[in-house]
This record gives sequence, C-alpha cells and structure tokens, in this order.
Amino acid sequence: MPFAPHSSSVAATALAVVLALWGGAASAQYKWKDSRGQLHASDQPPPREIPDKDVLQRPVVRSLAAQVQPSAAGASAPAPAAINRPPVDAELRQRRARAEQEAKARAKADDDRLALQRAENCQRARQQLATLDSGTRLVRVNEKGERIALDDAARASEMAQARNVIASECR
Repeated sequence: MPFAPHSSSVAATALAVVLALWGGAASAQYKWKDSRGQLHASDQPPPREIPDKDVLQRPVVRSLAAQVQPSAAGASAPAPAAINRPPVDAELRQRRARAEQEAKARAKADDDRLALQRAENCQRARQQLATLDSGTRLVRVNEKGERIALDDAARASEMAQARNVIASECR
C-alpha cells in the first residue's frame, strides 16, 4: 500500500479546506447585494452606500435579558418576536435620521422656491392689470414684427387672464 500515506494527507488537506470554508461561512453574519447585483457575505457590515433594502441578512444578537430565565416570582419571558429581531445599530439610525433631515430640508427648499415664484407671478399679474386698467394705448408686435394696437376685446381678454393669475397666485 504505497498510496496510504499520500491518500491520508490528501484527505487531511481536503478536510482542512472544507473546515476553513465552513468556518468562514459560519462567521458571515451580513449578506447584501451590491449595485451590480452580486451577493456578498461578511462578518463586517455592508458599506454605507448599500441601501437597507439590499441588505439581506444581519446578525441576530440576543440580549442578556432575553437569555436569563424568568424568576419564580412571576416575571414573564420576553416575547419571541423581541428575541429574534435583529438590533438596529446606531449607524443605521444615524443614516436614517440624516436622510429624513435632508428630505425635510429639500421639501422646505422646494416650498420656499414655489412661494417665491408665486409672489413674483402675483406681482407681475398685478402690474399687468394696472397697466391694462390705466387706459393707455398698448401695442403688441406680431410674428411678422409689425406693431398692432390692442383693441378693447384683446384688452378685456388680457385683463381676464391677469385676474385669473392674481386669483390663483396671490394668497
């Protein structure tokens, strides 16, 4: 049996490889997909740019209070849902809080921009109505570049448009 020492060393090497791979997979507590759809597993949390929806698994940490048996004095055991829920780590909470603050800031900036735009539209419409109401002769330039005087019907139409803008924008 000349192959007996060799086959046992191959078996030992194969066993060592299997145990190393198995031990590495056992320590992988986080699983996530990256932007290209590749699956990653690690004992470290995913990078910050990975959205929460792409984190497939987090480590389950059981609290010390959940592991302690209730006393005979009538203390009740914690609910199973509380034991099996993964903890929300502080970094995740901070990222969510920052995202909420940024969303509120963007919404406020959008509201401020719209309010400023409405105020400008209101002011222009009031100036246009005052000009039309003044009775002065107004002219418009047509697509050929010719000057055409505004008649009473056109003046009334433009006054109605200005009043509509004032009604909708001036609050």
